[in-house]
Amino acid sequence: MIKKTTPNGRKADIVSLQEGIEDLLNVFKLKGKFNETHIIASWERIMGAPIAKRTTSLNIRNAKMYVKLNSAPLKHELNMSKTKILDLLHRDLGEKVIEEIYFM
Repeated sequence: MIKKTTPNGRKADIVSLQEGIEDLLNVFKLKGKFNETHIIASWERIMGAPIAKRTTSLNIRNAKMYVKLNSAPLKHELNMSKTKILDLLHRDLGEKVIEEIYFM
């Protein structure tokens, strides 16, 4: 019996761990929640420690991210850079998850 192989030499019935996890998330409809959790967990790495220290809470509901800050000047500055911040978040995740971001 001959086993079929894919172009990269793997057996056809074997998938990578990443592919398996992605399939699992899709089957159980958890991908959206996983992506939201990834963004929240990565906030400090993406935005940097100074902004993360002034962030008091992060929430995501209905593709909208709510960021509560304890600094009014920072809130104003980040409001001016919403598009750039959304691009950073989407680039980190590899797909568009957040449609709008609100700084409070």
